[in-house]
Amino acid sequence: MKDLQKKITKRPLRSNSKPATRKPTVKKIDNRSEKSIENKAAEKKVKVEGEKLQKILARAGKGSRRELEKVIEEGRVSVDGKIAKLGDRVQLATGTKIRMDGHLVQLKATQKDVCRILMYYKPEGELCTRSDPEGRPTVFDRLPRLTGSRWIAVGRLDINTSGLLLFTTDGELANRLMHPSREVEREYSVRVFGNVDEAMLQRLRKGVQLEDGMANFKQIKAAGGQGINQWFDVTLTEGRNREVRRLWESQEVQVSRLIRIRYGNIKLEKSLPRGGWEEMDLTNVNYLRELVGLPPETETKVDVSKNRRKTNVRKIRKSVQQHLKYRNQK
Repeated sequence: MKDLQKKITKRPLRSNSKPATRKPTVKKIDNRSEKSIENKAAEKKVKVEGEKLQKILARAGKGSRRELEKVIEEGRVSVDGKIAKLGDRVQLATGTKIRMDGHLVQLKATQKDVCRILMYYKPEGELCTRSDPEGRPTVFDRLPRLTGSRWIAVGRLDINTSGLLLFTTDGELANRLMHPSREVEREYSVRVFGNVDEAMLQRLRKGVQLEDGMANFKQIKAAGGQGINQWFDVTLTEGRNREVRRLWESQEVQVSRLIRIRYGNIKLEKSLPRGGWEEMDLTNVNYLRELVGLPPETETKVDVSKNRRKTNVRKIRKSVQQHLKYRNQK
């Protein structure tokens, strides 16, 4: 009995009191750390101020942004006497001086320039470059001369491809129209040599693997022809190098003729001779600007009071004849 009492007395008494709760610790924020965070945020804001240098130069008509990125990387551009680097931003002011290849870029004049666009019928045999070391003809040879700006080609067509090629004085517009994310439709009329069946057309619509990734035609429409020489109208939403030819070649079919007939909703004019150009009116200019999210243009260099069609055709045919005569003399 005594042993049992001892055991009972040794047991700890249960307490009804609740365990003490710990108070949540509140971290003290140092005012100095807050200020340093604010300073860093302010520094970041300062860094992103201004506009990308290649964008400013593109708007000035010095080329597309992709071309100008290479020019900047080569150290050919300076801002206020300092050689610029790719990624630099510029806060334009009245005294800002930007030079490209040593020549001062007229920023004020370029900001007031009217956005102009030409439709050009590129013939086969012309290169989409400003100059050729071998002296071969280029698409820029026949274009009208400009003062204070220059024509920028919207994309390229290879030497054996003819058809619609657009030129503009607005580098930002050219860059946006060419960018794959915009998915601007390009339609081509193509003559192929080989046997074409429905299974092949389905593969081309669905997509085939090329060396630079998957590619496909958005639309394929039969457009005539006989036997193994057939015409098709095909539509793409990107402009990879020789993409139309490579798609058909992936099916062991050869392209014997290729003509671009449409860019967006802009169609190649039937009355336009090969090697001829025509400046677009304000309606078509603003269609292309709206297509890529740019504000509308309010001015135009096109004289709407005259019968532009008759005048342009005469000028274009005369220009083509003079150009051919000049090329023959060389």
